[in-house]
Amino acid sequence: MLDTPRLDDQLDAEKGQAPPPPAPTTPDRQRGCLFALSQPPLMIFLAVIGCLLMMAALHDLLLL
Repeated sequence: MLDTPRLDDQLDAEKGQAPPPPAPTTPDRQRGCLFALSQPPLMIFLAVIGCLLMMAALHDLLLL
């Protein structure tokens, strides 16, 4: 995720002082949305919700 500047960094920038350099990012901090989607519990949850929506749609289309 992107690091947003904190208030004290913004105040230092307004005073003409250079903000401190950001801390080096590690590979663990650079994981984004695709990493979250690769988690098995989330994929199982999304598959169950998708199946329920599909069953409801087929029920509406075919049986009603």
